[in-house]
Amino acid sequence: MAQAVLEHANITVTNVQKTADMLCKLFDWKIRWASEPGESMDGGTSFHVGSDESYLALYTKGGKGNPGDTYTTIGGLNHIGVVVDDLDLIEGRVREMGFVPNSHADYEPGRRFYFDDLDGIEIEVVSYNT
Repeated sequence: MAQAVLEHANITVTNVQKTADMLCKLFDWKIRWASEPGESMDGGTSFHVGSDESYLALYTKGGKGNPGDTYTTIGGLNHIGVVVDDLDLIEGRVREMGFVPNSHADYEPGRRFYFDDLDGIEIEVVSYNT
């Protein structure tokens, strides 16, 4: 059986730099790659933010785009899940940045909470270290 691993998800945000900075500060991620402004599709800008193994592709459109196109929809997804070793540490960072953690839950096999980012994108933070 072949093994498949999720490499990235691509989401549209209002400001790639602000969102990338937030994710790097919260999760100790890095900007793996960044286009120059205007070099991505429709004159947009893209950043790849994450680890060596996986990342989020952040996109901000530059041109008009097509109505109903997913690349023009800010936050067009349910949520992004991020696994961390220390849930309490990350929750502290979330609060320090002015975001409001919610929907805390302990469940088998871990603990989690959610918060909404700068564009209202829901991020689930989960730890399997009990």
